[in-house]
Amino acid sequence: MAFPSPFYRWRPHPWHGLSAGPDMPKVVHAYIELTPFDSVKYEIDKETGYLRVDRPQRYSSQPPALYGFIPRTFCGPRVADLSSDHAERADRDPLDICVISERAINRAEVLLNARIVGGLRMIDQGEADDKIVGVLDNDSFYSHVEDITDLPEVLVERLRHYFSTYKTAPGQEQERHIEVDEIYGAEHAYEVIEASLKDYGDQFGE
Repeated sequence: MAFPSPFYRWRPHPWHGLSAGPDMPKVVHAYIELTPFDSVKYEIDKETGYLRVDRPQRYSSQPPALYGFIPRTFCGPRVADLSSDHAERADRDPLDICVISERAINRAEVLLNARIVGGLRMIDQGEADDKIVGVLDNDSFYSHVEDITDLPEVLVERLRHYFSTYKTAPGQEQERHIEVDEIYGAEHAYEVIEASLKDYGDQFGE
């Protein structure tokens, strides 16, 4: 009996074993590590591909959207070059993505299709750490959204506030040096994704 195609006999590594998406860079696969309901920080274990408990969230902030990464991406020199006026280097991790859905998705370690609408340029300790923003591709509530400017302004403000503050202890705002200095639209987000795909190829091979 032949296995159906495509078929993974063994569990693929979410970072290296899955494709980046069906219609790159406009529609991507997003592997979700964290939901807005999580008070514990989960993160992919880069060696095994399983979801690992990183730490309990120390403060009250919780992500305002689904949060994960785009498979087969890597934030290296090309991603850093897109923030060259602000960043010394990139963070050498998969490219992060926030995905907005009207219906609550309350579990992590899921794979979904996200339609890209923009992103946030975040600089963390001198490293480019962009956060791509997308909407759930088949979510009819957000079917009209083509660019981040089409999203409710308060939702984008929540994303910006979360990433500006989620690592910062009270009284240490000046020490951490985290800055979300630009919110950009879909066209620039495509450039960041394409750069991260090329950085991945340079780092790991095609």
